[in-house]
Amino acid sequence: MPIKSFRGRLANEGIDTIHLHTNTGSTGYKIHKFELLGPNGNTNTEHVVKIYKIPQTTATTDIDFSDNTVLAAAIYNDTNDPHYFAGSTIIFDNEVFNQDIYITSKGHDNTSDINYYIELEQVKLDITENSVATLRDIRTISRNSA
Repeated sequence: MPIKSFRGRLANEGIDTIHLHTNTGSTGYKIHKFELLGPNGNTNTEHVVKIYKIPQTTATTDIDFSDNTVLAAAIYNDTNDPHYFAGSTIIFDNEVFNQDIYITSKGHDNTSDINYYIELEQVKLDITENSVATLRDIRTISRNSA
């Protein structure tokens, strides 16, 4: 199936929405690639970037993989000082979803913006898979709004 790519730039405590929902819900997606890149090589940057299945009102640095609304999480660290480690750790789920996703970013007080790049693999859902994905999303939203 085809790959769709999305890119953007998040400020500290920023939240982006990637619109994926359709009227029929027959197109599903799963994360194929998730990458982060600082704004330049001269800025100290530390971020926790997460992708969620439900809307978020705040960005946090807490990563909890027992939270079934988290699709991916990444820690990115870059510095202009060669004595410190620079790098990232990115983990994402292989789950298929058919609704919008939400990306959050939270860093330390003086951190810069962070660029993200996401590739999503499109998956054609039959009526049963469509129903399962939609009901799972409804159940997740109702659990987290209660």
